[in-house]
This record gives sequence, C-alpha cells and structure tokens, in this order.
Amino acid sequence: MAEEKTFPMTAEGRDKLEAEVEDLITRQRPEITKRIQIARSYGDLSENSEYQSAKDEQAFVEGRIVTLRKMIENAEIISADDSAADEVAMGKTVTFQELPDEEPETYTIVGSVEADPLSGKISNESPMANALIGKHQDETVKVPLPNGVDIQVKILKVESAE
Repeated sequence: MAEEKTFPMTAEGRDKLEAEVEDLITRQRPEITKRIQIARSYGDLSENSEYQSAKDEQAFVEGRIVTLRKMIENAEIISADDSAADEVAMGKTVTFQELPDEEPETYTIVGSVEADPLSGKISNESPMANALIGKHQDETVKVPLPNGVDIQVKILKVESAE
C-alpha cells in the first residue's frame, strides 16, 4: 500500500487549516445549501444559472473540506527547537542578504501548505529555503535559482519564529 504523504507545517499552520474547515462547514456549506434551495424554487434546473453556480460552489467547498482534512490528518508538526539556535530550519525566521549589496530580506520557513511569500513565509521546498536549511548564521550560501543562475546570500540572523 502506498505511504501517505505527510504535510510539514507549524502548529499555527495546522490551527489555520482547522479554522478554515470549521468555517467551510459551519458558515459556507449552509449558505450554499440555502442558495441551492432558492434556485430550485425558480423552476427548470436545466437552464438555471443560479442553481448551476451554487452546485459548482458546493462541489468546490466539499472538495476543499476533504483536502484540508487530509492535510490535517497527515500533518507533521515542525518545531524549530530541534535545531541549533543559529541553524536555519523549518519554523525559524531567517534574515539574509543577496551579495554583493542587496537589501536584507526576512522570511519564516514553513511547509508548502502554509507558504505565503507576501506575508513573509516561504516554503521549505523553495530553492531559497532549500539552500538555506541546515546552514548557520554568518554563512555565505550559493542558491541555485530555477532560471539556472546561482546567487550568493549571506545569512545575517536566524531566530525562532514567534
């Protein structure tokens, strides 16, 4: 039998997924059910765009619930405490600077499920995080980018995420 895929994430990330499932079940599912009932009252369902739209949304929500439950069930909670204080690891926040003279950037390394670069969270599967994990503060690291170019970054600070 195939081994279940695990989803590395922080406890905070798991809590957010659980909150999303709760919202889908308690708020969105009943709203969609109500819209379907109203659309049914309009008569002929074959040409009823409101009904079809609500059914499509229902299918999406039900699929999302299944997906999220599977992620939660197979969550692998990561802890930054399992590594040295100055070592880059999942669950830690790292500040680095592209050499020779770019501005410093700060990101928290999380599992792909909770990655959101615009919020300062990058996936452990990203080229940057992949190159930095296991390295230490003050190290210079070569990061291979998807376009085939390598860049050099210096790790300025590593801290446990809050």
